[in-house]
Amino acid sequence: MKKDRKTKDGNNTLKERLNQSLVEQLRSKKNEWKVAEEKEKETERLRKIEERKQREANKSFEELLKESDMDWKKYK
Repeated sequence: MKKDRKTKDGNNTLKERLNQSLVEQLRSKKNEWKVAEEKEKETERLRKIEERKQREANKSFEELLKESDMDWKKYK
């Protein structure tokens, strides 16, 4: 059996043990990273949309006909 070793400040949480300014710095850094990550995701989403538009614009007439749901043989 392990003996319970309690520190002189008891069962304090990490937040309670850290300096308040350090906690605020960590929170602000977390928020900065979150904003940067969201910005990166939005940039990636816009890049994919632009890539899709470019690919659509570069399709040949034959590719467009193949993707069409209409039965073009009826209209010959």
